[in-house]
Amino acid sequence: MTAGGIRERSAVALVVANMVGVGVFTTSGFALHDLGDRRLVLVAWLLGGAIALCGALSYGALALRFPDSGGEYEYLRRTVHPLAGTATGIVSLLAGFSAPLAAAAHLLQSYGCRLLDVQAPALPWTGTAAILLAAGMHGGAVRVGARLQDLVVGAKLLLAVAFVALSLRLFGRPPTNGGRAVAAPMAGLATTMPWIYLAYSGWNAAAYIAGEVEQPRRSVPRAMLFGCLLVTALYLALNAVFLWSADASALTGKPEIAAIAAAALLGRPGELLVTAIVVLALLTSITGMTMAGPRVYARMAENGDLPRCFGGHDGRPPRTAIALQAALALGFLWAAELQQLMSYIGWTLSLSAAATVWGLVRLRRREGAAAVPCPGWPFVPLVFVAAILWFAVGAVLAAPRDCLLGLGTLLLAVSVARWRRPHREVTD
Repeated sequence: MTAGGIRERSAVALVVANMVGVGVFTTSGFALHDLGDRRLVLVAWLLGGAIALCGALSYGALALRFPDSGGEYEYLRRTVHPLAGTATGIVSLLAGFSAPLAAAAHLLQSYGCRLLDVQAPALPWTGTAAILLAAGMHGGAVRVGARLQDLVVGAKLLLAVAFVALSLRLFGRPPTNGGRAVAAPMAGLATTMPWIYLAYSGWNAAAYIAGEVEQPRRSVPRAMLFGCLLVTALYLALNAVFLWSADASALTGKPEIAAIAAAALLGRPGELLVTAIVVLALLTSITGMTMAGPRVYARMAENGDLPRCFGGHDGRPPRTAIALQAALALGFLWAAELQQLMSYIGWTLSLSAAATVWGLVRLRRREGAAAVPCPGWPFVPLVFVAAILWFAVGAVLAAPRDCLLGLGTLLLAVSVARWRRPHREVTD
């Protein structure tokens, strides 16, 4: 695959597109229920951004050392073992991109029908159309798909900033009730943080397309860093507006906290504005994952871990890989409910990311600080791994059945990787 087809700003836009989904517009109502105080909720969002930043800095160090497309597949293949890379690539195919595409498509149908004030169809036809359109968009020329992605992400950010600006009327209003004291805020934090971190997922998106980015050693780490900082600032601003828009009692436990806040501040036009932002956020999530995911499978095809037909050739996008991911996403969309998908995605991907950052620790010990520079070493990678393991344990306690599905995916990935490796040795 030829490097240089995607500019740094498009890589930043891809990170933002993958990060900003529906989570920021729904999570704080539940967080307020668990934590009791809206100030603690805002602290939790800041903590989530800090954890995501640790991950982005860690992946940036790996991108400096291995400026190729593939993300976790490429990094674990190089730092731990080829078998680990192949298994992680299969996990990415299922839990990393196809299942999240289905989850975003489920939500897009719900919010899109709400925006248009029409009855949602009983079957996910709207989500199906969105997945197919995204596949067609990124199945064309690489630069055209990236530019369209940039435009939609820009529109989403402009609408979000406009909402925050319009909400400045919040200042000077009578103070609202901030919430209630909870008996065990640390227990509430343990419950809330996995969902907040899930809202930050996608900070590593630029790593998947590194081989097609101009000056990847410079641009890919910067894209993950700048994208993560931009999204963290946006999340803090949005949640400050949401949480201080009305009494905590009106927001606690409500998934539609953004719509409630917008209606309280701006009336029905504000509610429509927030709904439009959510729809754009979901659209860019779908197009961003359609752009990033197939690059992993193309890299696997180049290395012989998948059939050659899944690779990209002569600067063209990996169309067969795009079609495979779209087909799997449609299968998840029609077979699974949204809540099942979210628990499965969060648990499986968190372990994959923790394993990748642990691979960075192994690489640094093996090659030294000069070959693998990492800002904030050793605290940045160790804080990230510790936080992810904390989230994983909490998820097992909260939703053991969904985590079993994630465990099944990991075992399937390892089994396929072990079968594929001797097959490669025979055919190569």
